[in-house]
Amino acid sequence: MIMLPDFSRYQRADMIWLALITFALLALGIGFRAPWPADEPRFALIAKDMVESGQWLFPMRGNELYPDKPPLFMWSIAVFYALTGSLYVAFLLPSAIAGTVTVLAVFDICRRLWGSREAWWAAGLLLASVQFVLQAKSAQIDASVCMWVTLGCYGLLRATLCHNAHAGWWLAGCVAMGLGIMTKGVGFLPLLMLVPYAIACWRKRPEQSLPQQYGWLWWPTGIVVMLLALLLWLWPMLNAVDSAMDPAYSAYRDNIMMKQTVTRYANSWHHIKPFWYFVASVVPWAWLPLVVLIPWQWRHWSAAWKANDARILMPLGFVLLVLLFFSLSPGKRGVYILPALPMLALAMAPAMPHIADKKGVSRILWALPLLIGLGLLVVGLLGFVDKGPLAKMNLRYAIDGSGVVFATGAAVLLALFMLRHRSGWQAWGITMLVVWCSYSVAFASLLNPVRTPSSVWQNIDSAVPVNAEIALLDTGEQFMLFARRPIVHFGYHTPPEAEMYAAWKWLEAHKDGYVLLPSTKQSPCFDLSKGQSVGTAHREDWLLLGPQAMLGQCQRPEFTPDTFRYVPINPLIK
Repeated sequence: MIMLPDFSRYQRADMIWLALITFALLALGIGFRAPWPADEPRFALIAKDMVESGQWLFPMRGNELYPDKPPLFMWSIAVFYALTGSLYVAFLLPSAIAGTVTVLAVFDICRRLWGSREAWWAAGLLLASVQFVLQAKSAQIDASVCMWVTLGCYGLLRATLCHNAHAGWWLAGCVAMGLGIMTKGVGFLPLLMLVPYAIACWRKRPEQSLPQQYGWLWWPTGIVVMLLALLLWLWPMLNAVDSAMDPAYSAYRDNIMMKQTVTRYANSWHHIKPFWYFVASVVPWAWLPLVVLIPWQWRHWSAAWKANDARILMPLGFVLLVLLFFSLSPGKRGVYILPALPMLALAMAPAMPHIADKKGVSRILWALPLLIGLGLLVVGLLGFVDKGPLAKMNLRYAIDGSGVVFATGAAVLLALFMLRHRSGWQAWGITMLVVWCSYSVAFASLLNPVRTPSSVWQNIDSAVPVNAEIALLDTGEQFMLFARRPIVHFGYHTPPEAEMYAAWKWLEAHKDGYVLLPSTKQSPCFDLSKGQSVGTAHREDWLLLGPQAMLGQCQRPEFTPDTFRYVPINPLIK
């Protein structure tokens, strides 16, 4: 019979301390760097435009509709930008908060299912994992998606397994799923947990106290609630599209509702990877150290299967189904499987008190930090003599990271020496703490000048008149985010030949304007030898072309793109 702990003396102090520790780790480094490509400048630019224009319903980048993602994540950045007035602070806060909420949800549900000791293990495993902390320190959309998916799983687990379970928690989980879909289309993933739940119910034995059963109407009611939560954004968006009677808004609606969901999953057009990509290329490093514990967990998971313990089968089954779900799609990115990681920590936590002190586990958890420390130390030393992989990075980015890498490796080895009589878990924990502190502060400060185009814009400002407009060709959103003058672009989904012709026609009509493009770009419309170099950013040399660089003619393509003019307000200067 499954015995659930009594929570009559539930300690809120544990949750408060865990929240403070988690947020301190995840928020460390905020303010040290600007948004970095590929995704961060796009979301920051959209959020900045929402606050400054007052138009929140339709995400815009440089006055062009952005149909690739729903707006909830951009809204969260915009709210913090409006509150703080600093985009350097606002763009990273949502991910740090989302990571903190995820850890607290896993801690709380594990404590309710197993007890306090196991709950601390669940939170510790999640905070020790590489991918979770890395994404919580990035302004990509995936940390927020992970939070909503985890809250959806939390609601389902509380509704089915916990003491004094109530179907209202299922409805609360469905609200989280709706908000998750409003963040990214895969927010419905917690529904996959219904499969292992159904299997556990089907395998129920008379002597067991298994998941509490509800009337069947509760389940479709939850789906309706999920859709109602989604309609908080979808309904006004659809009404606004119908009222606008604009083909651009109709295209936005069709793109975000079909192409970026069903089509992107079933017939991806980029990030094409083989079926085994996640298991072979992502899990082995991204899910460290959890992945190395699987051999010791196997016996406990087998026992849970034989005992039909749904507290293990439901989160573990969810992890396997998420891996399968994303593996079936031809388009794959490593961050897609992040929502499975919190449930893996939950499934592993109950066995950790029994396996944490085993010699094999301790040896592996000591070996990995030693390899990390020695690797960083050697790479840093080789960088000083212009050899090894770091030398290539130093040349590629025109920086010298040898000192930071060497210092990080030395700090790891020093910390390990001081903990030489401690457990492998303490060795791994202190190693990751050193690495994340170095990444958040030292590496952020080092890479910030070369991962932003601020120096290019400074050179442009000193080279051309203040009132001269710049047309952007083949640039990412980061150039628009850092712009300090009116700029022109021709759409981010425009074919290269159409974009080139549009820039040529624009410069023909604006003799006092300039075109900015990478020096490596082939151009049948401009003589690049007449361009002026304005610096290096994002591994490219950038050229500024005036009317004198125009060739006599430029072949007109079949498609003529729109021209978008963007005037930045409160330029991102630091």
